[in-house]
Amino acid sequence: MQVFKIERLGHQGDGIAPGPVFAPMTLPDEEVSGSLDGDRLADIRVLTPSPERVSPPCRHFKSCGGCQLQHASDALVAEWKVEMVKQALDAHGLSTHFRPIITSPAQSRRRAVFSARRNRKSALAGFHARASNQVIATPNCKLVDRALLAGLRVSERLAELCASRRNELNVTVTLSDGGLDVSAAGGPDADRSKLVEMAGLAERFDLARLTWNNEIIVTRRPPIHSFAGIEIVPPPSAFLQATKEGETALRDAVQEVVSGAKSIIDLFAGCGTFALPLAAQARVHAVEASHDMVQTLNKGWRNGNDLRQVTSETRDLFRNPVRADELSYLDACVIDPPRAGARAQVHELARASIARIAYVSCNPRTFARDAAALIDAGYELDWVQVVDQFRWSTHVELASSFTLTSA
Repeated sequence: MQVFKIERLGHQGDGIAPGPVFAPMTLPDEEVSGSLDGDRLADIRVLTPSPERVSPPCRHFKSCGGCQLQHASDALVAEWKVEMVKQALDAHGLSTHFRPIITSPAQSRRRAVFSARRNRKSALAGFHARASNQVIATPNCKLVDRALLAGLRVSERLAELCASRRNELNVTVTLSDGGLDVSAAGGPDADRSKLVEMAGLAERFDLARLTWNNEIIVTRRPPIHSFAGIEIVPPPSAFLQATKEGETALRDAVQEVVSGAKSIIDLFAGCGTFALPLAAQARVHAVEASHDMVQTLNKGWRNGNDLRQVTSETRDLFRNPVRADELSYLDACVIDPPRAGARAQVHELARASIARIAYVSCNPRTFARDAAALIDAGYELDWVQVVDQFRWSTHVELASSFTLTSA
């Protein structure tokens, strides 16, 4: 056994000692002992605990791989997440004003992807064990909304009914205004008798909707979601913000950036998280790669009240970004790309010279890369608002404001 002093937290939430040596579930300034396995420390014992160390609120934490930072105080996690964004910007020589982080409360996640496996006698659903593909039960998870936990039982019954013992089911369970929306993938195609049994299962568990391998088996009630009072029914497994509190924080930040604009483009628009509420104040053009999500957005707009015009198009913004000449008539832009960022689209935005850009990101590194390109084109990064929807995880999200200062 060797003794190490933890200096900092890494991007994956592990403590890092000189070497570097990676020590899971340790914190800065702690003295720990353990045995080296390559560059990782095993059989860890904390000799001198940090004052920021707390008792994990969830009894599954030590075995479950869903959370990485329940052993750290809320203050330390918040500071670390903001620092991750600052470091990403600093790598490009950038800095800005950071607003206080907004963190979603415990048990507020309205969507989870459960893993389910058949065994000899029944089935088991939950999350993967830490650093493992083994599925473990998590009936007392402190991350997801309590209503979502009923999806564990549904996932087990689906695995018993239709899954083979060799394949793992991925079951996306979303809490909608109409109840649980369940979408399972990874199992074989179901025959007629299995489909009838699935429909019965949906009735038994009072599901709003049940989908199997992208085929909707039954819709008992529309799985409605509301974006600032505008109702939509998303396609199965469609992207939605993880918590209502996080969605509200991001939407408020975006609306502040584009306030007063008369014409707005929403890039990577999804089902209309930003586009539909913004239509209360401006004309919006929404661009999204998924045809189904675009159709959902359009229907939400048609059924909304007192909204300005929303136009839309299905377009792959990685392969076919909206060109600078198509953007020139707009007052403001909202962009919310996936983790890869939006290098090609940002290049066109930089050429278009739109006055204001609200950039929402789930990856500090690609955000910093794209921010540097905008700043090189004459934009100023006014502020960053870190939003922690994925409590106790290493995932970081943010909203930011860019203003054109020179052409």
